[in-house]
Amino acid sequence: MKQFKLHSFFIALASIALLASCHKDKVAPKNDTPTAQRAGIYVLNQGGAGHNNSTLTYYDYSSKTLVADQFSAANSSTLGDVGNDLGIYGSKMYIVVNNSNAIYVTQAKTAKQIKKITLNQPRSIVFNKNYAFVTSYDGTVSVIDTTALTITKTITVGADPEQMAISNGKLYVANSGGLLYPNPPTNTVSVIDLNTLTETKKITVQVNPVTMAADSYSNVYVMSLGDFVATPAGMTVVDATTDAVKSKPTVSLGYNVPVYAQGDYIYYVTTTDNKSYQIAVYNAKTQAVSSANFITDGTVITTPYTISGDPQTGEIFIGDAKDYSSNGSVVAFDKTGKKEYSITVGISPGKIVLVNK
Repeated sequence: MKQFKLHSFFIALASIALLASCHKDKVAPKNDTPTAQRAGIYVLNQGGAGHNNSTLTYYDYSSKTLVADQFSAANSSTLGDVGNDLGIYGSKMYIVVNNSNAIYVTQAKTAKQIKKITLNQPRSIVFNKNYAFVTSYDGTVSVIDTTALTITKTITVGADPEQMAISNGKLYVANSGGLLYPNPPTNTVSVIDLNTLTETKKITVQVNPVTMAADSYSNVYVMSLGDFVATPAGMTVVDATTDAVKSKPTVSLGYNVPVYAQGDYIYYVTTTDNKSYQIAVYNAKTQAVSSANFITDGTVITTPYTISGDPQTGEIFIGDAKDYSSNGSVVAFDKTGKKEYSITVGISPGKIVLVNK
């Protein structure tokens, strides 16, 4: 979401295999034609909870080389336990490591550490006007000054907040309540005014909201896991102009609910049996499903765990966690849904980020 997702507390995963040591592998993707502005992609691999084996894979577009753990190579140290989110803002990269209570601020181009910020159970990160906003499982959003690299404010939201989205001058926060078990999860999204940095309201959505994305039409898409008993996973579309729920489209979601917005389209994972998955496409302009499966060439993604893309090329990247215990992969598709190439990454790839030259 990506993320040591909440369903991991309800589903027993296979034992986690350790990654091989950092190295470079020659790879030769087909039809790899990135724009000149892109240097490559980073992939944050969560690893397994309690195993301290999160890694940061880097794939260089020009040299076609793959570094299994760029963070370790640049710093001679490891990330720690459950790398949950990753973002680049300006010349800095921010790596959120949940169980290690850390946010590593690094140079974006090299992953060389600049500073480590300690924060209780951090989950997700977004950026706006020289601030980074980070959710924590203590029910807060921390505001980090991206110049001073200090926490300037803490905003109380709901229980166990997960991902966020920014739209119409507001920050939307998914309050999952996923750690309240055996009590049921919660069903709200906090709205924070980005001018005053205060919570102004809570919006009721479907149960256990976890992942979010915003389009260019002032819509926020909230993907909820449900309660794993009586309430299924679902999507809620929130109008960021009025903060009213616009719709709850009928979708078949499973235990993984990554969502990604690019152009006029919203990409998300659908399944009817939690065994076979498709990448559905929702049209943000018409507010209707435009394709039941984005992938047009028959390529199979075993366990879609994160979705990202490149707005310049129209490419879509899908992280495949496979069995959650061995190395996963990232598969690149062109804008028509045809596979371009794939790279081997670490355990449970949870976030994919482009880095410019």
